[in-house]
Amino acid sequence: MIRILLADDHAVVRKGLHQIIEEDNDMKVTGEAQDGEEALSLVRSTTFDVVILDISMPGRGGLDVLRDLKAEPQAPKVIVLSIHPEEQYAIRCLRDGASAYLTKNCPPEELLLAVRTVSAGKRYIT
Repeated sequence: MIRILLADDHAVVRKGLHQIIEEDNDMKVTGEAQDGEEALSLVRSTTFDVVILDISMPGRGGLDVLRDLKAEPQAPKVIVLSIHPEEQYAIRCLRDGASAYLTKNCPPEELLLAVRTVSAGKRYIT
């Protein structure tokens, strides 16, 4: 079972992601965070295999949180999910430790494929 943390400041986005993920039997959303600090706190207290991280959140943005997540002793794989086009942030996110960068207009099947790919220890590049 792939344990997933959803980190996005929009409740409707988290709910939609939760529904997409829960349709599959091999993955489960085991935590949700509405900002970067909450995501870091959850990662420090709970084990996750994958974090789906929004890049634009209030307070500390996703790029800062990404670096802190990757510094954790039991660092989960991170998929950055953003409204920003790939050419704007993808290379920077991958360089900073993300295992994948997807835009929020990707099909649900692509997100699920990315989760499976990164949880297996590989990078997912579109």
